[in-house]
Amino acid sequence: MAHRPRFALPAPLRLAGLLLAVVVLATGCGRNSKEDADEGLPVTELYEKAHNQMVRGNWSDAERTFKRLVAQYPYGPYTEQALMETAYAQFKAGNHEDAVSTIDRFIRTYPTHRNIAYFYYLRGLANSNRDAVFLQRVWSLDPSRRDLASPQQAYDDFARVVQRYPNSKYAPDARQRMVELRNLFARHEMDTVLYYMRRGAWLSAASRAQYILETYPQSEFQNDAVAALAASYEALGNEALAADARRVLQLNDPQHPFLSGDWPDYPMAIRKLNPFAGEVSPTGNRSATRDR
Repeated sequence: MAHRPRFALPAPLRLAGLLLAVVVLATGCGRNSKEDADEGLPVTELYEKAHNQMVRGNWSDAERTFKRLVAQYPYGPYTEQALMETAYAQFKAGNHEDAVSTIDRFIRTYPTHRNIAYFYYLRGLANSNRDAVFLQRVWSLDPSRRDLASPQQAYDDFARVVQRYPNSKYAPDARQRMVELRNLFARHEMDTVLYYMRRGAWLSAASRAQYILETYPQSEFQNDAVAALAASYEALGNEALAADARRVLQLNDPQHPFLSGDWPDYPMAIRKLNPFAGEVSPTGNRSATRDR
């Protein structure tokens, strides 16, 4: 019977393999020992440990410990509090998707909880930051240019706090954040208006500008919308409507650059080579939402 020849590995390769095996085993044992250390701990000790991790700003470990508490003790006052703290730890760690999921679970489980207003408020904060993607953080892209589904959900969350719990301590800040989000939505529409204007789609530009005035009255961009109406009507040859829009703009914002012929201020041609630049907004960066 034929036997396959055996090949001896060179000494350096054997040593490298041994070291790799030691590292893998050490890593696995370290992870398991860290997880097993919490297994079987009394609920009070688990909660105290997680709370101390929160105090130190160790959000990821706090989240893990609170989850262990909920898994080992699924019922009781500590479980309720642990869910609350888990959502906050996830939010602070930047895990906004997980935070929203935990908050939704809490709201379903405790719909009449005394702190329910706080959870709608926290969900609004998480949704406001939910799609702050890598590109936006690196290139500081205008938040009005991203998908607005999550900011719209955030607006609804803050509106729920203001409408259902107007006397809660979260209502004033929620109301201010609604104003900021409305400005964000208005700027998003204004960028679309500028897109149409630059391409000579004057009817579309006028229609979208009118939509801004009707949907987001008193926003930071209402005067820009009026300027867009004036410019569009002038390009369309409707002198009466153009004059009306110009008169309204003169009354409400006599320093608006459109009135001196300096608006809109489109980017230089070289800027269009940047795939992340998009349309420049003549309004500047007035409506960026606050840091959370």
